[in-house]
Amino acid sequence: MQMSADPKLIKALALDLDGTLLGSGGVLSEKAITVIKKCMQKGLQIIISTGRSVEGAELIRASLGAGGPQIYCNGVVVADMPEGKILKSTLMDKKAADFCIEVSRDTGIYCQVYLLVTDTPVSMSLVTDQDWPGRELYKKQTGVLAELRDFKEALYGPNQIGCVKTMFVAEPEFLEAIKPRLTEHLGSSVYMTRTQRNYLELMNPNVSKGQGLKFIMEQFSLKKNEVIAFGDDENDMPMSEAAGFFVAPSNAKDKVKEIANLIVGPNTDDGIAAFLEEFFAL
Repeated sequence: MQMSADPKLIKALALDLDGTLLGSGGVLSEKAITVIKKCMQKGLQIIISTGRSVEGAELIRASLGAGGPQIYCNGVVVADMPEGKILKSTLMDKKAADFCIEVSRDTGIYCQVYLLVTDTPVSMSLVTDQDWPGRELYKKQTGVLAELRDFKEALYGPNQIGCVKTMFVAEPEFLEAIKPRLTEHLGSSVYMTRTQRNYLELMNPNVSKGQGLKFIMEQFSLKKNEVIAFGDDENDMPMSEAAGFFVAPSNAKDKVKEIANLIVGPNTDDGIAAFLEEFFAL
């Protein structure tokens, strides 16, 4: 990875949302909106790269005015927005999701599953059969409340295309406690990553934000030195392999900051927007 970036060469920005572009409570500031729109006016392609679903990120995407291919659910889905047409989807084995549900019931740790319902336009449903505290916590953080349904019916019923991802929502120590059991049983059949403080997500093993970004770069013939990626958590780290330059806010996890080419101000102080403003002389 290069150690510096040339603003004259940059054509695209891959932006994580929570903990990176967004401030406390997942709020998108006016400054961030203004700076991102100025970047687009300069001809830069804005690629949202988030663990959120399409619905969970739509208000933010619309506020920024970002169009074209966007990365959702940590790379499970790449969709052309605002039309909502899926360009790429890599779904999870339902048997793996079923095992996650079993672990959830054994341990009392809240679990929910994202299902792909339609692909044109893209539509997902979030389901759980547990009205536990994690359900309300996820709604508070993303605005999306899981529908209470029978898990087996939801997973194996006819009214969906497939399983996008499975999520455990709990305090970090509980998430860490179940990882060994999940790893022992599922092994390389899933990609497992921590996203934010309270989330542990499991997806198809061929999925990552980095794979989603590589796909978009190939479609648009973008070179590594033409792309900057931004992120704060372990699910953002694969983007550092795809982009030529990787930027982390100072609130990022230590392992993320270790691989970053540059560390900027925290998300609570619009660190990414301040960097872009200076870097591109906006």
